[in-house]
Amino acid sequence: MLGTTSERAPLSSGWPDLDVETAYAIQDEALRLRRARGETLVGLKLGLTSRAKQQRMGIDSPLLAWLTDAMVLPAGAPLPHDALIHPRAEPELVFVLGRPLAGPGVTAATALAAVDRVYGGIEVIDSRYADYRFTLPDAVADNGSSAYFGVGPVGLPPASLDLSLEAALLEVDGQIVDTATGAAVQGHPAEALALAANALGARGLALEPGWLVLTGGMTDAVPVRRGSRIAAHFSHLGSITLSA
Repeated sequence: MLGTTSERAPLSSGWPDLDVETAYAIQDEALRLRRARGETLVGLKLGLTSRAKQQRMGIDSPLLAWLTDAMVLPAGAPLPHDALIHPRAEPELVFVLGRPLAGPGVTAATALAAVDRVYGGIEVIDSRYADYRFTLPDAVADNGSSAYFGVGPVGLPPASLDLSLEAALLEVDGQIVDTATGAAVQGHPAEALALAANALGARGLALEPGWLVLTGGMTDAVPVRRGSRIAAHFSHLGSITLSA
């Protein structure tokens, strides 16, 4: 989100010529303002990496968005609903980079070789647009509906995991509501990381050591209601719980 708690019509409804390049310029300016307020850039996320989610949202490609330290939800901290409009949560595989990664020409194998640790996580998204209706440029300008994220307690080297088969169970108030494996993320989450490196490279940017990369929702996102409890349980990466 761009720092608002009131929903609005998509930018494209009054700006039909808004394109993805301009939308990324808007996103970058929003990051500049966040950093001017004292926030620190800690990484990036990919959105709409699932083909099923692309089809549901009427969008045909993934997007990138920035993550700052103000988006980190500490373990056990309740979700700040007063700062949100209509939050949703989804499980993610999270990479921590051990070395720089820059496109063009990055493959899944070279991308994975740059990863130090893999964690399970939960991302809370919150589009500023009414009913989550938007075009790809709208979503990019809104920083990929980014709101908050939490990272689980278990970090493993990628070589110790088959990430395409790493499963996540999404639980809401004690009931399993969805399940998926890493294959839901571009076929393999390393493919998402390579996509990010190459897309940033085209903009003259690179992924930095120590950055977190949220590779994309493994399942569909579920609404987060006050008082609810959201948990993601991973095959080898432990569990993470969000108190709403």
